[in-house]
Amino acid sequence: MAGILYLVATPIGNVQDMTFRALDVLRAVDLVVCEERREGERLLKHFDISKPLEMLNEHNEAAATHTILQAMKGGKSVALVSDCGTPVFSDPGHMLVRMVTDAGLRVIPIPGASSLMPALTVTGFAIDQFLYYGWLSPKKERRRSELRQLQQERRTIVLMETPYRLSALLRDLADTFGETRRCCLAFNLTLPEERIYHGTAAALYRELGPKELKGEFVIVIEGRRSEGKR
Repeated sequence: MAGILYLVATPIGNVQDMTFRALDVLRAVDLVVCEERREGERLLKHFDISKPLEMLNEHNEAAATHTILQAMKGGKSVALVSDCGTPVFSDPGHMLVRMVTDAGLRVIPIPGASSLMPALTVTGFAIDQFLYYGWLSPKKERRRSELRQLQQERRTIVLMETPYRLSALLRDLADTFGETRRCCLAFNLTLPEERIYHGTAAALYRELGPKELKGEFVIVIEGRRSEGKR
């Protein structure tokens, strides 16, 4: 009998956000697939779970996907985890899910902690519709061009970026949206140093740009249709 692929969400910072169901799945599967071995080992060790680990990341995705699929066809059950949060969403694993479903095998999502929904809910912006834009280009001019294209967007916009580019992104947001568009920066969600910053793009840059904050973050920009409303 073929195995099952479980997509197991893990904490984005605070380990107490791990769900009972996720732990049950990790204890029951035959194999745990992670992005980086050190992070996978750290997660399992914290919850006193011992399982074989297989790595799947941007460097080996094709080869690892083939290996995992063969294991599942042989009856192995597999849990896919990312370094934090929900696997596949802005993380490797899309190829694996596609090939597993194409093979007629079962994929079961195990939901859990997320940075996306908490960041949206604390903004005070309209979130009945929103645009998840994700990561902008790491190249300055292309990034600024992308932001200019988003100026006319009427839905709330969600951006994510690597920690070391926060200051540069705030600068570009200030240059693009200035004092006319409200933003919310959700910084290090679920951790003791969690902070939620509200203000216009320019105000956030004045307050936070010089601080060179280092940490995980989500930036939410109010849609154009809500400009001027308070």
